[in-house]
Amino acid sequence: MPKSGRSMAIGFLFLGVLVFSATSCSQKQQSVQENTAKENTVKINAEQLAKAYGLDSFEQIEAIRYKWNAQFPGVNLSHSWEWEPKTDQVSYEGVDKDGKPVKVTYLRSELSSQPDTVKNEVDPSFVNDNYWLLFPLHAYWDKTATVTDEGMKALPLGNGSAELVSVKYPSEGGYTPGDTWDLYVGKDNRVESLAYHRGGPTKPSLVMARWAGHKKAGPILISTDHLGTADGKPLHISITDVAVKLTGSDTWTKAQ
Repeated sequence: MPKSGRSMAIGFLFLGVLVFSATSCSQKQQSVQENTAKENTVKINAEQLAKAYGLDSFEQIEAIRYKWNAQFPGVNLSHSWEWEPKTDQVSYEGVDKDGKPVKVTYLRSELSSQPDTVKNEVDPSFVNDNYWLLFPLHAYWDKTATVTDEGMKALPLGNGSAELVSVKYPSEGGYTPGDTWDLYVGKDNRVESLAYHRGGPTKPSLVMARWAGHKKAGPILISTDHLGTADGKPLHISITDVAVKLTGSDTWTKAQ
């Protein structure tokens, strides 16, 4: 579903700060009132969102492993991954489009030299699954994405409202250019729901899912349960067996 793989160069977005000056008591009082109003409507940017999911500590991660599972009518998929962010080495275990077992390890920097199965099936699946795993971080890492806060909006599933942070990708480049990921973010800067709008004609065009089951895997926060719909049909994406290995350690720390 997502665009290209993780951008290793880290960029950031920020909000301007308005500074008020005044010379009279009445002007000062008005300034305080205006500032207070603005503080109550602080917008969320990509860095704030990523920090809530462990951005500041991500460099401690030597490797992360997980299983991505998806169930919707007629489909039951599972992909097992191990990813080393510093080297961008990926290990995959699962099946190909014909149902044949596949087990492979490759460097994403050397993708062009890999078999067609890796280039056309495994790596696109890695990007998709990794975005479900770490999208709040990808929204910050991906310098080409435009991140905007659209204000308080009704949740796409269920009742209530949250701050809508929209992440829009360019119309060119990547596996599925033009995608938009709408994140509905609560007061704790955690994503509550997602609405994914595909940029191209491939189905599904619209995926809506809750962002639940938050767990800590070492220093990072991961949403492990996504229940919703894909083009109106029931969808359940879950991320299981999550564990991380920290730099300097040989021990895997399970998410809990």
